[in-house]
Amino acid sequence: MAEQTSLMNQVQEVLDKLRPFLLRDGGDCELVDVEDGIVKLRLLGACGTCPSSTITLKAGIERALLEEVPGITEVEQVF
Repeated sequence: MAEQTSLMNQVQEVLDKLRPFLLRDGGDCELVDVEDGIVKLRLLGACGTCPSSTITLKAGIERALLEEVPGITEVEQVF
């Protein structure tokens, strides 16, 4: 359980670094869960309806998490 909390904290730290870029475009994201190396995020605001949200999720957020948090294998959007 402590390992899960640590992983969630590491993911949240990376998301906090990325948040200003999302907010600048009128969006945000919420960490829902981390399960078996898969980060589950909910995109909020403009990000929730933006046609480029998949690119933001995969090329931006997922790439940063894969580089900075050991054990993360994928990022999925949840609704």
